[in-house]
Amino acid sequence: MDATTHQPNQPTESLAKQVRNAVIWRSGSQILAQLVQWAATFLVIRILSPHDYGLYAMTSVVLVFLNMLNGYGLASGLVQRQAITRHEVRQLFGMLIALNLTLALVQLALAPVAASYYRQPEVATLLRVQSLLYIATPFIALPYALLSREMDFRRQAKVNMIASMVSASTALGGALAGLGVWTLVFAPMALFFTRAIGMTIAARALVWPSFDFRGAGGLARFGGVMAASQLFWFLQSQADVFIAGRHFTPHMLGIYTTSLFLTQIFVSKFVPPLNEVAFSAYARIQHDADATAAAFLKAVRIIMLVALPFYFGLATTAEPLVLTMLGDKWAEAIPVVRLLACAMPFMTLQVLFSPACDALGRPGIGVRNGATGALILATAFLIAVRWDAIGLGWAWIGAYPIYLGFTCWRSLPVIGASFPRMAAAIAPPLAAASAMAAGVLLVDAQLPPLAPLFHLAVLVAVGAGIYGATLLTFARGTIMELVALIRH
Repeated sequence: MDATTHQPNQPTESLAKQVRNAVIWRSGSQILAQLVQWAATFLVIRILSPHDYGLYAMTSVVLVFLNMLNGYGLASGLVQRQAITRHEVRQLFGMLIALNLTLALVQLALAPVAASYYRQPEVATLLRVQSLLYIATPFIALPYALLSREMDFRRQAKVNMIASMVSASTALGGALAGLGVWTLVFAPMALFFTRAIGMTIAARALVWPSFDFRGAGGLARFGGVMAASQLFWFLQSQADVFIAGRHFTPHMLGIYTTSLFLTQIFVSKFVPPLNEVAFSAYARIQHDADATAAAFLKAVRIIMLVALPFYFGLATTAEPLVLTMLGDKWAEAIPVVRLLACAMPFMTLQVLFSPACDALGRPGIGVRNGATGALILATAFLIAVRWDAIGLGWAWIGAYPIYLGFTCWRSLPVIGASFPRMAAAIAPPLAAASAMAAGVLLVDAQLPPLAPLFHLAVLVAVGAGIYGATLLTFARGTIMELVALIRH
């Protein structure tokens, strides 16, 4: 942190090589970290009860709402800038500290209000302890911004892997010790504080904060727009839990939120790290419209190539999957998983638009899209909540395609792509995944009763064979593109 001006490193590496290395480190580490976390998570789910997960979901509404204001939008503004000074880094750190201390106090004040709304007194105690998370956030967000500017995801990856291991160990230890819902509180705290220490060391970002915010108006405005976009993301992503928490028992809310966790594994765990890399890459090529459009369509094509068979497979194997991964006490989640899996392809495509629009200096597009989605989804959830978790599943299926349609209408012209070109990118994996789902259902109907694990293994093998064979027959070029991407 000795230099007065910091610019992204360009000299020895081409942008393509930087993006490739970033994807390898960010996504590769995410996969390894998630494998560790999932192994612990699924063991913890089998130990804890739906009631525990329902209580935790009630606190997550407040957590997610306040966390979207925690300053990552300010950090993104630092990433988006062509050059930054040391003073701006110190200003960002000061803004992050002031903002997160304020959020901690707000959460303490909201704790009894949330407990009263959900009619669950324990929610207040959980939220008070969770307010400690805001201490760690400035020490994560600032290093993230500095490393992302350099597209240095290698050091981030190492920290994330260590933090995931610490979090997974904490979760498993808490569950085995009988801590119940507190297991779900302590594991994220272990993750946050480990990341804070590790990221600060990795980025050498321990600077003295400046609370003189004069001249930081541009950074604050960009962060404000990003926060507004996140506000609407919160409204659409947490509206179902906020509405259901008032109407469902903790047990039923736990069934619904765990089903949502299972079906959102790909879009919430694998896509975000790719979007982080994409944002940095789009920011580098923001003045080349053709390159931006081509990069966006390639991202859509590759991600949907993996996402569509995952979701279609999840829908067709829901019963043996839930019984194998979660256990018999989660059997009520089976029909909910089937429904939610059918809606997730729309959500996955939806979240690919924001990085491109934000990096092109048009974060307002994301704000308008988010506002539209919040209105559409919240209305659907309010209507559907009377039919319990099944009703919410149908609400996702009915509302998300409408939301995606508005997003395409606003975002594609900004990115420089068109709907026909995007549809052409999606068509091969969609056709192959549809054939796979039909084949799996036909085979499943002919199978005798089997143990859940063996049943799941048979269906996965059949599905993988059909999907691969269909793509090789009718879309060999798409397969070759994916192979080339992995090889290079």
